[in-house]
Parts: sequence; structure tokens; C-alpha cells
Amino acid sequence: MQKTQEYILKNKDRFLDELFELLRIPSISADPKHKDDLLKTAEWLKLKMESAGVDFARIDPTAGYPIVYAEKMIDPKLPTILVYGHYDVQPADPLELWDSPAFEPVIKKTKIHPEGAIFARGACDDKGQMFSHLKAFEAMVACDELPCNVKFMIEGEEEVGSENLGIYVKENKEKLKADVILISDTGIIANDIPSLTVGLRGLSYMEVHVTGPNRDLHSGLYGGAVANPINILCQMIASLTDENNHITIPGFYDKVLELSKEDRAEMAKAPFSQEAFNKSIAIPKESGEKGFTTPERTSIRPTLDVNGIWGGYTGDGAKTVLPSQAHAKISMRLVPHQNSVEISKLFENHFKSIAPDTVSVKVVPMHGGEGTVVPTNFPAYIAATKALEKSFGKKPIPVRSGGSIPIVALFEEVLGLKSILMGFGLDSDAIHSPNENFGLFNFYKGIESIPYFYDEFQKIKK
Repeated sequence: MQKTQEYILKNKDRFLDELFELLRIPSISADPKHKDDLLKTAEWLKLKMESAGVDFARIDPTAGYPIVYAEKMIDPKLPTILVYGHYDVQPADPLELWDSPAFEPVIKKTKIHPEGAIFARGACDDKGQMFSHLKAFEAMVACDELPCNVKFMIEGEEEVGSENLGIYVKENKEKLKADVILISDTGIIANDIPSLTVGLRGLSYMEVHVTGPNRDLHSGLYGGAVANPINILCQMIASLTDENNHITIPGFYDKVLELSKEDRAEMAKAPFSQEAFNKSIAIPKESGEKGFTTPERTSIRPTLDVNGIWGGYTGDGAKTVLPSQAHAKISMRLVPHQNSVEISKLFENHFKSIAPDTVSVKVVPMHGGEGTVVPTNFPAYIAATKALEKSFGKKPIPVRSGGSIPIVALFEEVLGLKSILMGFGLDSDAIHSPNENFGLFNFYKGIESIPYFYDEFQKIKK
């Protein structure tokens, strides 16, 4: 891979310029106003795939946003890698908290990234990481060092649940045949501590609506005689966890796998500083389920969080209103063996059961997905370990992530393929938040590492 690495070094400035082009497109899948931007992004990716050397690339329509599919088949006897990523991004709100415009990428030096980091929505999640695969592929093709067949499947709905990708995968099992799926939508422990993600949590995302009177009321004339939906909603949400931060929904923990002391001890070997964690997000003290450490709470334990809550008057000044309605978005991160459909139903039944008869309640499941665990003894994982050891100079640590990539479990169920979660982001990259960023070191390290994975995987699969 020497020629490939030399090509990467020679073209790194161009790679960065191209990534900036991609980051300038506001491909926000949650907002219908950005439909044209998502279609523009898909077309941009198709052209870049073609120029990188694929046999063909096409934009496959779905009921939502399209999937960009491409492949390069050099020899049917060689192993095939299916690269998955997504080109959609989260909304940039609240815009006023960004230090620079969300879709005008800039490079700034930080304490964590003294060499500079790219600040823009999607820089890490997932445009920067996904684009690393395309540039690594380009380098291998240009240098005639591509050792495996490659298929790309880049979707535009990951940030809203990947509903149509599931349908696409089920309808295209033959086309998507491969030996392994390679994904960079996760991270590493630190720039000097490489890691591979071996577990993801599932997700159940709900929206709840509490309705009282048929209109907003004067709080002086009606207050004290009519149930306030916001007060009721807050009381209901507060009851969903107890004093130990244990979720109170009946049956919620029935299928939660309790890790052994030995497994928890193995997890604890990964470097972690509670003090540094607290300082990094400016909190006075950590919080979570009693009896578990912070790394355990964010990986092997399920959670319930309010992601948004609204109702009544929230503008400037005072308006003495007793609101007609109150609303909230609630997400539950699930661990392997918990089923998102079952959990959603348990939540709905319980939430309705705790509502007083002074209000009406509506629960709307938004989207969900299942958790997954990646074995550490199969060929692709061994190849990934060797690849990162070669690029970082030390063996990566297996870690479980608290995040969710719901499609990973479906890949295994429908295609029978396991995924390698070889991400290059950091916890400090502020994904889904204002000032999202991705270190230049991390962007280039991804492009450098990916060809090593191809090479090691081809050797193991011989």
C-alpha cells in the first residue's frame, strides 16, 4: 500500500477542498424544506464516485430520499466489501450557538486538535467519515492497489430512522452480496488510543401529546380549576424514572442482558477519567443509574431521556396563559435483546395508564432500531485490528458505544453480514450539537487506515 499512501499524502489538500464542497450543502433530512439539498448531495456523490473509478454509480430512488449505489468488481474470486454511510445530517439548530455558520466549513485550532479541526454540520457525522472511504478507494484504484471488490451504499435518511433503507436492503439482497460491511460512523477513544466499536445500543423514539381544555385559557380566570397540560406532562415524565434513575415502565428490563463481573472488569480496562468527562461538558457532577459507572451507563445500560418539550407561551415577555396542550419527544436507548417495537408498546401502554382523567394523551412512535454486538474473533475484525495497529502504531481497544446505528442489526438479519464499525471521531466532536467538528488528523487517519483494512482482509480471506 506504499503507492496508495503516497497518493493520499500528495492529494490531501484536494481531498479537504472536496469535503468542504460536500459540507456546504445543507442536507437536513428531518426538514422537508431541504429536499432539493438532499437530492443535490446524492448527485454530487454519484459524480465523485464515478471520478474515483467505480465501474458504475447510480441514484436509486426510495419512498423518501435516494440511495447512492456504486461498485467496483475487479475479480469475483476476491472478497467483497460493502461500504455503508449516510449523506444526510442533523438540523443545525440552535443556530445562535454556533461560533461560525453551520454550513460554511472552517478550520480552527483547538486544545484537542492543535493541528486544526473542520467545524461544520456533518463534518464528523457522517460526511467526513463517509467521504474518507471514497478518497481511500480513489487512492487504491489510482495506484492499482485495490485488493478487494467494493460496493458503496450511501443513504440519505439515517438521521430520521433509515426506514426506506430497510426496504431497499430487503429488495436488493442479491445486489448487496458481500463478505462484510464496513462503516465509519463511530469513533475512537483518543487520537493516541485507537479503538474499534463492538457494540451499539438500539433506539425507541416517541412523541407524546397531552391535551386539556379546547383552547388556551386565562391563567387567572381558570388557573386552579382546570388541569394544566404542561404541569401534568412534567409530572408524568418525572415518574418514568425513580430516585435511582431506574426506569419504571413495567417490563422494560425483562430482556436486558446483565453483564458478568468479568465482562465489566474487561470493559473497565479502557482509559476513562470521570473528572475529565465532567470538565469536558462543564457539569458539576455525573448522574445516572445507581450501581453503574459512567462508561457502563453510556453503553451496556438502557436509558430514557426527554429530547424536547414544548407548550404554552415561550416568547419574550409575559403571557399569563393556561395552555391547551403540552408536547414532548422522548427517546430510549436500548441494549441488545431489547426489541424496539416491544419497548415502544410498553412505553405507550404505561404512559397512557399514568395519565389522570383530567387530560387526554396521544403517543406517537417516531422510529426505532435494534442494538447489536460485534464478535472480536471473526476475520474482518482481526483485519481491522491489524489495520489500525499499522496506522496508529498500537493495537486498538474494543469498546461498546452508547449510540445507535439501527440498520446494523438489519444488515445481519437480512443480508447475513456482520459489520465492522471502524470510526475515527472523538467524543468531543459535538455531533448533533452546535459547533460540530472533525479533526484534520482524524479525517486523514481514516483515509490512511482504510486501505490497510482492505489489504489485511484480502490476506485473511485467501
